[in-house]
Amino acid sequence: MTRLSTMLLRSAIDGDKEFAESLRRIVHENLGMEIAEFAIKAGISPSTLYKAVSEGRSPNLRTLRSIVNCIDEIEGSTKGEFIAVIAARFVLDRIEERTIDIDGGKVNVREYPATNIEEVILAAIRSEEDGARAIVCAPIVVSTVERFVHLPIVTISPKSSVIEAIKTAAKKASM
Repeated sequence: MTRLSTMLLRSAIDGDKEFAESLRRIVHENLGMEIAEFAIKAGISPSTLYKAVSEGRSPNLRTLRSIVNCIDEIEGSTKGEFIAVIAARFVLDRIEERTIDIDGGKVNVREYPATNIEEVILAAIRSEEDGARAIVCAPIVVSTVERFVHLPIVTISPKSSVIEAIKTAAKKASM
């Protein structure tokens, strides 16, 4: 499922009429709000929003940003914002907490199992569509994931487990 703000921005590229129809549909059907109510929540004049919706006028860039940010805020609060972790199942099984305290706030963690590059790509796209605010994944797939999503990506760097793996490998190799 594509984010509502992405759908709106795509319609803006298609034209003013398409943007107006998309904005009207998103506000009424997806968000369940009236135009005036949405305008106030977005911090813009209701008359400005009515002009964009009913007359097909192009909003200025500041207005467009306010609309997109408001849609993202509303959609994020209904979906629940979270950090996505994309990794092999055995790595995900080691994650004990589903909510992490950070600077007095709680951050939800959602797992996306993947065992090959195709599954990683699909998981990244799905996590963005689900409302992820960032992705945590293995360093080897970061450059690929960056091509498909528009989210901050952080790599897992398991220094201690890498050192332990090297020691185990050395023992097994009789070094």
